[in-house]
Amino acid sequence: MVRRVSELVPVLEKHTAWAEENRRLHQDSVDALTEAGVFRMRTPKRYGGYESDTRTLVDVATELARVDGSLAWTAAVYWIPTWMAGLFPDQAQDEVFTAPDVRVCGTLSPSAMAAPADGGVVVNGKWGFITGAWHSQWQEIIAVQVEPDKEPQPIIALVPITDVQIVDDWHTSGLRGTGSVTTIAQDLFVPAHRVLPLGAVLQGQSASAGNAQVPMYRSPLLPVAAASSVGTVLGLARAGLEAFMERLPDRKITYTAYESQREAPVTHLQVADATMKVDEAEFHAHRLAGLVDEKCAVAGAWNLLERAQTRGDLGAVCRLGKDAVDILNSASGGSSIFQDVPIQRIMRDIQAVNQHALMNSTTNSELYGRILCGLDPNTLYL
Repeated sequence: MVRRVSELVPVLEKHTAWAEENRRLHQDSVDALTEAGVFRMRTPKRYGGYESDTRTLVDVATELARVDGSLAWTAAVYWIPTWMAGLFPDQAQDEVFTAPDVRVCGTLSPSAMAAPADGGVVVNGKWGFITGAWHSQWQEIIAVQVEPDKEPQPIIALVPITDVQIVDDWHTSGLRGTGSVTTIAQDLFVPAHRVLPLGAVLQGQSASAGNAQVPMYRSPLLPVAAASSVGTVLGLARAGLEAFMERLPDRKITYTAYESQREAPVTHLQVADATMKVDEAEFHAHRLAGLVDEKCAVAGAWNLLERAQTRGDLGAVCRLGKDAVDILNSASGGSSIFQDVPIQRIMRDIQAVNQHALMNSTTNSELYGRILCGLDPNTLYL
């Protein structure tokens, strides 16, 4: 898979500027990733998918992000709801996986309301940051179901993307090409077989008979999501280092005697520091994926500390990757602010990733430290 993606680089690079300008991926890029099998990596084999392990997800996303962070982030976001779809009853999966390359977008935010109806639920509300909605066939939605004489319960459901309205509101500084728009549901009926309790999904509890013995479904959602998304940050950090080193020999340091930036001792310190941070980020990314894959392989139970560690590793990659790109961006000079210089886009993209609620390094570190100190988690997203 990494080789296939690397062979696509010339094609994918042609459309990075278009994606920035149009705030979504170019259809040719989507078609190329489809042909390479990127979108079937987390589809069950019984529907023609690959059931790739998470280490492979990390390495493929890393390779994609070296070209464009928006490409990698969109692929990673598709991987997560596609995996989640495999937890639903087989009847629902038969509807979703009509093709192995089906693209499922989604969210984990319960920003809609659901009411019981005959044979299912009726949903009203909207969801923001729906990456890849323009190119999706299905959306995974979250809503709070309210029934008389019962506690409100968050639910997760699968709906055709044609059943929701897309609002073209993705005007951002970073990850512009992801097309992470808002979607709206109005009196949307969802049949019961396409609805599950969110709590069960967060724990990785499956309602599928067909996937009961599939190793990739032996982990809870958040470790899987963390391992699925972390490669984007690692790839952006590597891209930043590569972009900096490519410009380095021919860059002067203005208003100094240095004819080449690479001759300056300060540059040596900056490059070494950034490189070490990228190496450290790679360690945490691979440790995270290694733990998820090991647990899936042996069907081992997850303890609280292991689950918190995956969030800690995720936060460490985000912090270290951003720190590395910060160093390189600051050392790139005034000419780097032009749109045709890659480091400025890389900087904006990695900043945007770090703003994501589940990627934020401070939030993840606090949660990890809380568990290390023997306290109960203060979130269900673990």
